[in-house]
Formats: sequence, C-alpha cells, structure tokens
Amino acid sequence: MTAHVEVKGLRVTACNAAGETFPIVSDIDFALKRGEVLALIGESGSGKTTIALTLLGHARPGAKIAGGSIRVGDNEILSLDAKGLAALRGNRIAYIAQSAASAFNPSRTIMDQVIEPALIHNLMPRAAAEKKAIELFRALALPFADTIGSRYPHQLSGGQLQRLMAAMALITDPELVILDEPTTALDVTTQIEVLRAFKAVVLERGATAIYVSHDLAVVAQMADQIVVLNQGRIREQGSADQILHRPADDYTKTLMAAARPAIRPAPKQANIPAAPLLEIRDMTAGYGKIGKDGCPRIPVLRDINLTIERGATLGVIGESGSGKSTMARVIAGLLPPAQGDILLNGEPLPPGLQGRSRDQFRRIQLVFQNADTALNPAQSVGQILSRPLAFYHGLKGNGARLRVLELLDLIRLPATVIDRRCGELSGGQKQRINLARALAADPELILCDEVTSALDTVVGAAILDLMAELRKELGVAYMFISHDISTVRAICDDILVLYSGTMVEKGAREGFRSAPFHPYTDLLINSVPEMRAGWLEESGAGRAPPLIGAPADEPDLCRFLARCPARIDGLCNITPPPRHSLSKGNSILCHHGEDSLTQVQGVAA
Repeated sequence: MTAHVEVKGLRVTACNAAGETFPIVSDIDFALKRGEVLALIGESGSGKTTIALTLLGHARPGAKIAGGSIRVGDNEILSLDAKGLAALRGNRIAYIAQSAASAFNPSRTIMDQVIEPALIHNLMPRAAAEKKAIELFRALALPFADTIGSRYPHQLSGGQLQRLMAAMALITDPELVILDEPTTALDVTTQIEVLRAFKAVVLERGATAIYVSHDLAVVAQMADQIVVLNQGRIREQGSADQILHRPADDYTKTLMAAARPAIRPAPKQANIPAAPLLEIRDMTAGYGKIGKDGCPRIPVLRDINLTIERGATLGVIGESGSGKSTMARVIAGLLPPAQGDILLNGEPLPPGLQGRSRDQFRRIQLVFQNADTALNPAQSVGQILSRPLAFYHGLKGNGARLRVLELLDLIRLPATVIDRRCGELSGGQKQRINLARALAADPELILCDEVTSALDTVVGAAILDLMAELRKELGVAYMFISHDISTVRAICDDILVLYSGTMVEKGAREGFRSAPFHPYTDLLINSVPEMRAGWLEESGAGRAPPLIGAPADEPDLCRFLARCPARIDGLCNITPPPRHSLSKGNSILCHHGEDSLTQVQGVAA
C-alpha cells in the first residue's frame, strides 16, 4: 500500500544572534499508511513539535524548512505557495494543541469556534456545520452535547476544552490530524476520558495521525509506529510494540527507564523531636467572605488534619480542583484559613502573611509549578538567587555571589549560568533555578506544587533525583503535590488523597501498594496508563457507576458519591461516611469496610 504521509530527508535550520545558521532537525525520514498513528517521542528540545509543524508547511519564527520533501496524500507540502497552504491548514490537515485553554478565544462561544474551520473553507452551510459539531460532541463523550456549544471557554473544564479542540480539528474530516501533547496538562482521570474519546473518533473516521508526546504510557495506547528523537535526529524507529518492549538504542532504553519511577528509600532520621515539623489541625479554607458558621463563601478544604516530620516527604494527590494548591497557599500564609490551626515546630503560625516573622517565612518555602511564570525574565540567574540571600541572610556583594555559586553546584548546574537570563535556559534548568531560589532561604519545609508535571519524562526524573539528594544532604522536608500517584508512591513517605477538598485516605506509602483502597484512590491508581497496547480498552477506570436513588439533602454526604462504582443505595446516598482505619494502617472516609472493599476492587488484601 502506498504511504499516505511520507517525509524524506527533512531539515529545519535556524539562525543565532551572530547570524550563523545551525540545524534544528536533520535527516528525518518516516512514512505512514492511511489510518495509522505515528508517535514522535523524545525530551523537550528534541524536535518533536518542529517536525510536526512542518507537515503544515510551517516553521517557527527564526527557523526555516531548509530541505527534504513532505507529502500528505497528493499534496507536496513544500512546493505549495501561501494560498495553497492556507487551503490545506485547518481543512485537510488539522492541529490539536497542548493547551486548549489558551487556544480558545474567551470572547466567543464554543460553537462559533468549533465550526469556524468548516465555514472558512466553505465546506458546508452553518446549519450543517452546527449539526455536525453536535454529532462530534456526542462522539467525544461531551456532556450536554446539544447545548454545550452555547457556552464560553471559561465555563468548561480543561478536559472538556481539550475534546472540543478535537471537535474543531475533526469537523472538516481531515486526512491528517496532528496531536501535540494533547493530554499533558490534564490529570490522570481526565486524561483517560480524553484518550478514549480521541482514539474512538480517530479510528471511526479513519484519520491518519501524528501524536507528539513524552509520555510513553500514553503513546502505547495510541500509536502504531514510534519515532524516537534526540537533538533533532532519529535515534530509533519501529513498531510501537518493538520500541516500547524491545528497544535497541541506548537512548531509547534511557527513556523507558525514566518512565518507570524507582522507589526511593527514605533517609534515616535521628533524634526526631516530639513535635512534628508541621501540623495542621481541623483546618477549613476557601475564598470569599466568612459566614456565621465559620466557613468561607466558596469552601475548598474541609477538616484537614496532617503532620509532616522533619526530613520527611508527604505526597498530596488528587485531581485538578481537589484543593491541593490551596493547601500549599494556606501553609505558606498566602491564604488565611477560615478555621483550624497550623503549627510549625509545635508553635502556632499566624494565619496570614501579616503576622508572620521573616524567620517563619524563611522556614517554609513554596516552589511553583511553572518556572516560566515564577521567575523574572528580566533578571539574571544570579540576581534571582541573590534576592532571598539578601532578604533572609543579609548577604550581599561577593559573599552573595559565592553563595549563589554554591547553590548552582547544589542543583547540578554550571557556574556559567549565573549571568544568563531564564529565557536562555531549558525547562529543566529553569525548574532547578526555581528550586534553588527556595533553597537559598535555608528552609526546613519546601512545598512543591506539581514541579515536574510540565517537564518531559527524563528531565522530570532528574528533578526527582535531585530532590532526593537534597533531602539526604540537607535534611529538608517536602510536601509534594501531584496528580500522578506513581511518582508519589515512589518518592513520598506518607500520602494524603484529596477529593473535592476532603481527605478521603491517608497513610504510609506502603499502604498504597495493594488493595483495599478508598474507591477514589482505586480510581486514581487504575487511571495511570500501563506501557502496553490494549490497556485503554481493558481498563474499567472512569466507567459510569451503577444507578442508585437520589441523595438526601445532607451536606456531609460522601463527595465522591456521584462517581463511586462501589456506592450503596440506601446508605451512601442517605448517611455521611465514617472515617475508619484499615489493617494496613491507612485511614479512609467510607462506608465500606476492608472485606467489602477488597471484594469490590477484586484484589486480595
């Protein structure tokens, strides 16, 4: 069969500040049959997106397609003029971007934007386009398919927007769909829904697809072929089964190893004082005015109790909107709690920024998820790291510069980056600077808010290794916030599971290795894709739970009730769940006991 997409000898070049030309990608060759899915994988900067964009005849500013040939169907892409490319883009070739939230126009309705490609290319009248859009909404398992088009982007979740972007791409029945990291920003339970929808629609419509990703487990569910890229060149290519399970190239083997986080043993703690480093007692927090009942107008966290010992790591997991980041903001003093106490070394912390001392600020530091927005692009690395040294320790001049060099050595970066701005650094380097800024304060506790979620697999693994080394060397404690339970189980001593602001399970990490779990914890664990083809079809995670009667008007009912596959009619929808302990030590908020949970989850305790 003749290849539907064929790339031969592709080269893309760019110019540096001195006007010198250098290659970005070189000697790229691959071919796909109609209906096949090819995955481009590799670290950030490997050329994945650059290659994908060339299939649209596009190169980023400062770069150009310097050689080779690209054929999609009967179209020789590199021979088309601007008019020919405009007729192809968004019509025969469609692109699904990584962040749908930033790709949609906030001032226009969803329907207007989804049908726009069909109208621009004069493929059908508006009424037919709207009818087809609603069919796509149903195919992509979107709620309220008949009316969701009348909403605006801010009224929808990230997972819904990602599927709506797929509807926008597919409305023209394209020959080729390019998916550029379309689930990277989603939590695991949303990701599985989006992957199911993408795969079903691509198969149903027989579209050829290019899937750009660094998540090998996701690639295993989607791809027929894989091309492994490193520094703009192909390191290995072959069938998905061969690349994932029998890789030949050493770099591919490195990617596979980084995709499976190793269990990191906790360092031994000597002479731990009686009082924990941090303790939270009966904390409630949220946004808006505090009511007469002591609760905020928009409650986010309810009845939170936890402790973190010196040098320990607590993992906090849950989906987007579960309250993880709000918890970090409360501990850091950015958001005063409505109720409850926060103790540091056994002493109460003032609830907000106003009452805290400089030393209390120093001892608790927050590392944000996105280093691009957390670091000042106008300042050099040296200036960024010198500021906390001056603020907390009074260090200036040569003393500060020497300490900055020590910090760079601590985070395994060369001294030469001290005078560079963050825009000149890679994502992993910027995240290391983000971490070094927190370390400059000499803290006792670092709150890490999704610090690896925006990084590729290899760089993320390197950041986790660095954090483990710093914990061992400096004795620093971490609160590690994530939606990835595999990572949390690998690096944390204790784990707390949040759902809709409520603690549904907590315990030592050993208690999260085998069932029984709280039903929500079980959903999180079973939503992490396995690195094998067919897992997506076999997995029952996220399937609709059995129907039961309407819930009672009881505010303390289980918040997971609507999604729980183990819910019991006449009990779960009538009575608030109790908190009790399992034999392995975990405490859960659930009506089910150990035996019934084990039976429901189908795994021996």
